[in-house]
Amino acid sequence: MFENPAPDETRALLKKIRTIAVVGLSPQPARPSYFVSRAMQGFGYRIIPVRPAVSEVLGEKAYATLADVPEPIDLVDVFRAAEHVDAIVDECLRLNIPSIWIQEGIVNEAAAEKARNAGMSVVMDRCIYKDYVELFA
Repeated sequence: MFENPAPDETRALLKKIRTIAVVGLSPQPARPSYFVSRAMQGFGYRIIPVRPAVSEVLGEKAYATLADVPEPIDLVDVFRAAEHVDAIVDECLRLNIPSIWIQEGIVNEAAAEKARNAGMSVVMDRCIYKDYVELFA
């Protein structure tokens, strides 16, 4: 059964990363993905929206896929339903992205284990914003 990293490991991950690609980042301010991403921007992270059919979110150019992002990604933050996580993990592995954060309420044990077994840092069913506030407040 999948277990999330200990708080010290999560803190170290959040200190190490700078660029977060957010898969499923909505341009609508009322959506959790928008709120969380805006907050993480406020904490100093570079947010790269990954969402087809959107040109820009939070003042950043949006990309249709992770493969379209022209710069290194430190972490992928997933705001998509659990059935989409397998394909996202596969894309992360193809692109050698080192870390994935699967947001609170999204659980795909097989995909999380696959990512971890391939050497990725993995957090699942947790909110990156809530964890950041808890660990750095």
